[in-house]
Amino acid sequence: MGKAFLILLLLLAMAATLFMLIRGIVTFLKTTEADLRSDAAGPSQSSLKQNKAMMGRITFQAVAILLLALLMLAFGKG
Repeated sequence: MGKAFLILLLLLAMAATLFMLIRGIVTFLKTTEADLRSDAAGPSQSSLKQNKAMMGRITFQAVAILLLALLMLAFGKG
Protein backbone atom coordinates (compact mmCIF):
# COMPACT_ATOMS: atom_id res chain seq x y z
CA MET A 1 0.00 0.00 0.00
CA GLY A 2 2.76 2.46 0.92
CA LYS A 3 4.72 1.69 -2.23
CA ALA A 4 1.70 2.22 -4.46
CA PHE A 5 0.93 5.54 -2.76
CA LEU A 6 4.50 6.79 -3.26
CA ILE A 7 4.43 5.71 -6.91
CA LEU A 8 1.13 7.54 -7.39
CA LEU A 9 2.62 10.68 -5.82
CA LEU A 10 5.69 10.33 -8.05
CA LEU A 11 3.52 10.06 -11.17
CA LEU A 12 1.53 13.13 -10.10
CA ALA A 13 4.74 15.11 -9.51
CA MET A 14 6.07 14.08 -12.93
CA ALA A 15 2.78 15.05 -14.60
CA ALA A 16 2.84 18.42 -12.81
CA THR A 17 6.43 18.94 -14.01
CA LEU A 18 5.39 18.25 -17.59
CA PHE A 19 2.40 20.58 -17.27
CA MET A 20 4.56 23.43 -15.97
CA LEU A 21 7.13 22.81 -18.71
CA ILE A 22 4.46 23.04 -21.41
CA ARG A 23 2.94 26.10 -19.75
CA GLY A 24 6.34 27.81 -19.72
CA ILE A 25 7.00 26.97 -23.37
CA VAL A 26 3.59 28.32 -24.40
CA THR A 27 4.19 31.51 -22.43
CA PHE A 28 7.62 31.85 -24.06
CA LEU A 29 6.13 31.42 -27.53
CA LYS A 30 3.54 34.14 -26.80
CA THR A 31 6.28 36.67 -26.07
CA THR A 32 6.12 39.51 -28.56
CA GLU A 33 8.84 41.78 -29.81
CA ALA A 34 7.13 44.62 -27.94
CA ASP A 35 7.62 42.68 -24.68
CA LEU A 36 11.31 42.31 -25.45
CA ARG A 37 11.84 45.96 -26.37
CA SER A 38 9.72 47.45 -23.61
CA ASP A 39 11.17 50.52 -21.89
CA ALA A 40 9.20 49.83 -18.71
CA ALA A 41 11.14 49.62 -15.48
CA GLY A 42 11.53 46.03 -14.35
CA PRO A 43 10.56 42.80 -16.04
CA SER A 44 7.58 42.52 -18.39
CA GLN A 45 4.44 40.56 -17.55
CA SER A 46 5.54 37.87 -19.98
CA SER A 47 8.90 37.54 -18.22
CA LEU A 48 7.18 37.24 -14.86
CA LYS A 49 4.89 34.50 -16.17
CA GLN A 50 7.86 32.63 -17.67
CA ASN A 51 9.75 32.88 -14.39
CA LYS A 52 6.74 31.63 -12.41
CA ALA A 53 6.36 28.64 -14.75
CA MET A 54 10.07 27.84 -14.47
CA MET A 55 10.00 27.98 -10.67
CA GLY A 56 6.94 25.75 -10.61
CA ARG A 57 8.68 23.24 -12.86
CA ILE A 58 11.78 23.24 -10.68
CA THR A 59 9.65 22.75 -7.56
CA PHE A 60 7.79 19.79 -9.04
CA GLN A 61 11.04 18.28 -10.31
CA ALA A 62 12.50 18.52 -6.80
CA VAL A 63 9.43 16.82 -5.35
CA ALA A 64 9.67 14.04 -7.95
CA ILE A 65 13.36 13.50 -7.21
CA LEU A 66 12.72 13.38 -3.45
CA LEU A 67 9.90 10.87 -3.92
CA LEU A 68 12.10 8.73 -6.17
CA ALA A 69 14.89 8.78 -3.59
CA LEU A 70 12.41 7.87 -0.87
CA LEU A 71 11.12 4.95 -2.97
CA MET A 72 14.66 3.75 -3.57
CA LEU A 73 15.58 3.99 0.10
CA ALA A 74 12.41 2.38 1.38
CA PHE A 75 12.00 -0.41 -1.16
CA GLY A 76 15.41 -0.85 -2.77
CA LYS A 77 17.32 -4.09 -2.36
CA GLY A 78 20.75 -4.33 -0.89
